[in-house]
Amino acid sequence: MPLSATMVGVLLGLGTQMYSNALRKLPYMRHPWEHLLGMGLGAVFANQMVKWEVKAQEDLDKLLLKAKQANERRYFDDDED
Repeated sequence: MPLSATMVGVLLGLGTQMYSNALRKLPYMRHPWEHLLGMGLGAVFANQMVKWEVKAQEDLDKLLLKAKQANERRYFDDDED
């Protein structure tokens, strides 16, 4: 998964920089260092998104477990009425 996220990020950064140059009607590879910077930032962005997604799923699982336990306590443990 990290390799595919990295490649998606690299392509996103490269595509963004090339699109930016195309909009300004400049040569696609005008400043190669800008492309490298965009590719690096895109890779970091994509990997952080993957980490955030995993963390969000873990947090959601914890919240759902707490809600399930609260519902069980509310409806099944309170049989004394």
